[in-house]
Amino acid sequence: MPFYVDEESWNKMKRGRSKCQSFTPSEGRKKRHRSVAPPYVQTGSSASQKLTEETWGNLPHHVVLHIFQHLSLVDRARASSVCRRWNDVFHIPDLWRKFEFELNQPATSYLRSTHPDLIQQIIKRHAQHLQYVSFKVDSCTESAEAACDILSQLVNCTIKTLGLISTARPSFMDVSQSHFVSALTVVFVNSKSLSSIKIDDTPVDDPSLKVLVANNSDTLKLLKMSSCPHVSPAGILCVADQCHGLRELALNYHLLSDELLLALSSEKHVHLEHLRIDVVSENPGQTQFHTIKKSSWDALIRHSPQVNIVMYFFLYEEEFEPFFREETPVTHLYFGRAVSKDMLGRIGLNCPRLVELVVCANGLEPLDEELIRIAERCKSLTAIGLGECEVTCSGFMEFVKMCGGRLNQLSIMEEVLIPDNTYNIEQIHSEVSKQLGRIWFPDMMPTW
Repeated sequence: MPFYVDEESWNKMKRGRSKCQSFTPSEGRKKRHRSVAPPYVQTGSSASQKLTEETWGNLPHHVVLHIFQHLSLVDRARASSVCRRWNDVFHIPDLWRKFEFELNQPATSYLRSTHPDLIQQIIKRHAQHLQYVSFKVDSCTESAEAACDILSQLVNCTIKTLGLISTARPSFMDVSQSHFVSALTVVFVNSKSLSSIKIDDTPVDDPSLKVLVANNSDTLKLLKMSSCPHVSPAGILCVADQCHGLRELALNYHLLSDELLLALSSEKHVHLEHLRIDVVSENPGQTQFHTIKKSSWDALIRHSPQVNIVMYFFLYEEEFEPFFREETPVTHLYFGRAVSKDMLGRIGLNCPRLVELVVCANGLEPLDEELIRIAERCKSLTAIGLGECEVTCSGFMEFVKMCGGRLNQLSIMEEVLIPDNTYNIEQIHSEVSKQLGRIWFPDMMPTW
């Protein structure tokens, strides 16, 4: 069954149907047809006659539109071939403002792809209606190239949000940079109303960001571009200097600079709401990390006192040296690799705005002192998660008492807790529950 019905196909179907309607059934068959009525319909009344005359094909446009909005794309496309009225609704612009292109190679992915015929119909008839667009591609370069081909054809678009998502490895990085930048520039130039862009793990570069700024500086509010190796600190600074409405920004640490923080703190700039920073090291011992001045952080907080500063660390222990030597206004900290006791101690001393802390691993030394210091200094802490670490039951109990009921999230593996002379695991469960005012259990590692 086709995924869409265009004008030419519909006319063919209509001509074929009119031929079929030229056949007149016998009178007896007509009578038998009329005599059949649902058991809840009282024949003879005018109301029931109107009820039996109502058909799915006569539903008002707005009703069919509401139904279509709850259908998957495939089901919606198939339903459009039921009748002319439904096909008309299928092409109403409201249905095409938000669309996700799914591009997967059958040989390497089990995920469903958007049908090529449907893609061509969208480009032909609905490119100007697209406003909230995302591309979800698998790990194949061919899928990423197909996404670029579609982008390059959106010359009449008025896109407001654009997302490029790699479901597995970053396949956009395998596309020719010139091909990617050329396709992305088409959208940047023609949209002129982009408010949200998510282009993590792509070969976007400084010149394409300048095109973005030149055409969308008044509307851009969100920019997520972590792991974009062709962008320099000067490129992201250009965005901050010109896009004064920017409220959310996600980038790698190597793009963060004192100049960028000061640009985000200027009087012309709106209050920043979220700043996400990925601190990643691919080659242990070979990556040099710079230090951000305390005065630059202070300027940002004075300008945007409610900003959430989120940092994701994927470093080796010896690479943490430049961080948190001075007070840092970070609110959310996530450590994906082992972090030293010294580092956690500095967090307790220099991160007073901390709201959430997640430590994947630490080692075999108990973290009692570090946790207690964090509880003392980080008065806004409401969530903590500990993985492969060690904490004595007494130390953990002291931490919970100091934090009190403000801990909304407390995720601790049972293996983390070391029983001592004061508390065992069973006692910890009941005592922590009392302090939190709700039932609490330590997390357990699945055995399957």
